[in-house]
Amino acid sequence: MQYCSTRGGVQGWDFKDVLLSGYAPDGGMFMPETLPTLTPDTLRSWSSLSYPQLVTEVCSLFIPTELIPRADLDGLVSAALSGFAVPGVVSLARLKGGLCVLELFHGETLAFKDLAMTCTVRFLDYFLRKESRRAIVLVGTSGDTGGSAIQSAKGLRGVDVVVVYPRGRITLVQEKQMITCLEDNIHVFAADGSSDDIDVPIRRLFSDQQLVKQHSLMSLNSVNWSRVMVQLAHFLYAYLHVSGLEQAETGAPLPTLEMVVPTGGAGNIAAGCIVKQMGIPLCLIAMTNANDIVHRTVQSGDFSMATNVTQTMAPAIDIQDPYNMERVFWLLSGRDGALVKGMMEEFQHSHRHTLPEALHKQVRCMNTSFTCSCRKISAQYRWLCNVLAQITTHTYPPPP
Repeated sequence: MQYCSTRGGVQGWDFKDVLLSGYAPDGGMFMPETLPTLTPDTLRSWSSLSYPQLVTEVCSLFIPTELIPRADLDGLVSAALSGFAVPGVVSLARLKGGLCVLELFHGETLAFKDLAMTCTVRFLDYFLRKESRRAIVLVGTSGDTGGSAIQSAKGLRGVDVVVVYPRGRITLVQEKQMITCLEDNIHVFAADGSSDDIDVPIRRLFSDQQLVKQHSLMSLNSVNWSRVMVQLAHFLYAYLHVSGLEQAETGAPLPTLEMVVPTGGAGNIAAGCIVKQMGIPLCLIAMTNANDIVHRTVQSGDFSMATNVTQTMAPAIDIQDPYNMERVFWLLSGRDGALVKGMMEEFQHSHRHTLPEALHKQVRCMNTSFTCSCRKISAQYRWLCNVLAQITTHTYPPPP
């Protein structure tokens, strides 16, 4: 299994290289060059698996045994998912009228991101230990990613985690989860503006390949393919337990399952789209709050930021730049890297783009104050560079 960039400029990377990175060198996001097809027989053979066992099967499709032998993969996933509050790691609540809720909040930080984050950090630690390497993990968070990254990586000898969160825009619980961790390898900063504002200098950092190599810089946001990969299991677990697959006659079409997905940065909905491309008949519904760029993109093809990020009671999805939609566009455009490159560069420059008609049609079939001055971007960028340069001394410049 090899990986390429959604913008067409990078091919042939392996899982380890993709894991130990952030954005691709051409500014795109990593995706598998090919996706496996899941047959009805495979799905039926997985129907009795526990959630950790299913995660292991999913990961084995994308991580060659030459990089992580199967026995090691079993151990890593089992250890990663051993600290959850319910025996099954996730729990399925069956309500009236055929409605089911897949509970993904039983991890340490009560966020669904604990599931993929714990596994991704275990994979990271595995490679760093084997090669006696260190890495600096840079995380921008709208609330839940930062706490999850901290809880998963605290105390690891080979990893320094730098988390930047938007001051005054996350819940008190989320903030306490981050700022009360006193491990030496955890470094937490508050910055003015929204999480989208924070993402701008972070993306600039990852575009500087010399800086990335100098500091062994990587991401634990859902920019990282490993996060999305593990999240494929959410959709497969729900499908296996809710769709009625076991009652379907052999040779009959697979039953369709409708899934509603809360959507901010669009990592989870991107995972759902990938599962669809692997042959699972899902009807995906992206649920947004007032920051409704994904809704507008699906309904009218208007992939444009609003003027400001609206603060809501769901700060984790208070996002106007759903960067994982780049993966969705790449999949639904027939993996047209040149098209995606042009679209995303226009969007990053102007904060708006109208989808081509053909692509918008595909997106529709999938389911049925952002103003940041150049001076502010430059100040945040310089500050983050200084943090990286001084990470080993634990002496940090104040945020701009």
